[in-house]
Amino acid sequence: MSDLNNSEVKLFLLIGIPGLEHVHIWFSIPIYLMYLIAIMGNCTILFIIKAEPSLHEPMYYFLAMLAVSDMGLSLSSLPTMMRIFLFNAMRISPNACFAQEFFIHGFTVMESSVLLIISLDRVLAIRNPLRYSSILTSNRVAKMGLILAIRSILLVLPFPITLRRLKYCQKNLLSHSYCLHQDTMRLACSDNKINVIYGFFIALCTMLDLALILLSYVLILKTVLSIASLAERFKALNTCVSHICAVLTFYVPIITLAAMHRFAKDKSPFAVILIADMFFLVPPLMNPIVYCVKTRQIWDKILGKLLNICGK
Repeated sequence: MSDLNNSEVKLFLLIGIPGLEHVHIWFSIPIYLMYLIAIMGNCTILFIIKAEPSLHEPMYYFLAMLAVSDMGLSLSSLPTMMRIFLFNAMRISPNACFAQEFFIHGFTVMESSVLLIISLDRVLAIRNPLRYSSILTSNRVAKMGLILAIRSILLVLPFPITLRRLKYCQKNLLSHSYCLHQDTMRLACSDNKINVIYGFFIALCTMLDLALILLSYVLILKTVLSIASLAERFKALNTCVSHICAVLTFYVPIITLAAMHRFAKDKSPFAVILIADMFFLVPPLMNPIVYCVKTRQIWDKILGKLLNICGK
């Protein structure tokens, strides 16, 4: 019995929706459609920005970075979710699990960073429009994108490394349809204090991004309220609507999940899984739609391409 309790786990088990395994196939249809629309929408944005020289501006470069991070989130969680909902295939090897959580957390940190950079872009555009083009050059935007990518990799790289050094025995059932660091480390039967501390540090980094985003909007509101014309105020705030929607769809599920784990004593497993899945489905789905609708230049270019295809 002692040898059995200490035997090392060879496979982890993911879950779909507890108690509804018999209807997983029906859940797979809307999930697959949401993934498909999200990937197609973000690919469309990247194609339009690349193909149209008139969109080679800082604001659209940042939008392209957001589309890349959205696609990364979608593609990181898609394989295991579809395996579970289509085939009820719940097994995953530890190495595959660690690789998935690296990409999931990496693109999460990247999206948080991009949302922060976009908010700073809006601050500069509204508070100092005359110097906007001279400050945010294409070369500087490219360097910022490279720094964001390196930051995401370096911050998340310790996750799989520290998880691999842990020993897993007895417990192997995870809480979601994909691997997350905080979920995996709870299965360890060895000391995971380093993982707990570093996971908390990464959470603080994400919340720091949110705090700086809120601070940037305080500066934006202060500038907008100093504008005499009501029409000009509305015009300035209207340029921030898409970004505000992106921030809400990204951070609301994260904060809601954290609050449920911290304060809800009798939380529903179904509600936790649903909110966690929304984090991977809603932002990649909604961001392309909101930005296409609210950004006239992108909408006009997409309609132009469609009309050209239909004309041929």
